[in-house]
Amino acid sequence: MEIKQSDFIISAVAASQYPKDDFPEVAFVGKSNVGKSSLINALTNRKKLAKVSGTPGKTRLVNFFLINKGVYFVDLPGYGYAKISREQQKTWGKMIESYLQGRRTLRKFVLLVDSRHKPTEDDIIMHNWIKHYGVECIVVATKVDKLTKMEIAKSKKLIKETLDFEPNDKLVYISSSKKVGMQELVDTIFDELINMENQR
Repeated sequence: MEIKQSDFIISAVAASQYPKDDFPEVAFVGKSNVGKSSLINALTNRKKLAKVSGTPGKTRLVNFFLINKGVYFVDLPGYGYAKISREQQKTWGKMIESYLQGRRTLRKFVLLVDSRHKPTEDDIIMHNWIKHYGVECIVVATKVDKLTKMEIAKSKKLIKETLDFEPNDKLVYISSSKKVGMQELVDTIFDELINMENQR
């Protein structure tokens, strides 16, 4: 699969603003500084498609990007940034929960974690939350270029154990800056997405 076209559509603050054309959606989620926007830019080969903020926790909207005129990438607000008030965290949590529960076009999640560290408690909660609602989840471990082969092996074991992986769960290692793992991730997203749509 190849991403040939990508367009920013809308930054939504409410469900009423979400696109209504019924294209399947792939949602990107992770803690505030894990690199969701950088990954979307790397996947689409567009340096400024998704705005990359230098301030963690700044993204407070649900951003929709139309890919190949038929699939949406959805960039959800990041979680787990300590300097954000509890009230804001609750608001974001409700926004994500509302999207997860009520978006019938949602097909799968891409959950980003930092390959260099053990998944956080928030990562565990989010992974369990996604699985609870029966949505497929691709776990993407970022910044793999910072690790040696031995460290990668240890990281894989730690992530799978911490997130309580099942045999069919998916884990892809990437580096947005070095473009490592991009094609594997694109194929994982789109090949099965096409199969899912054909079976509907």
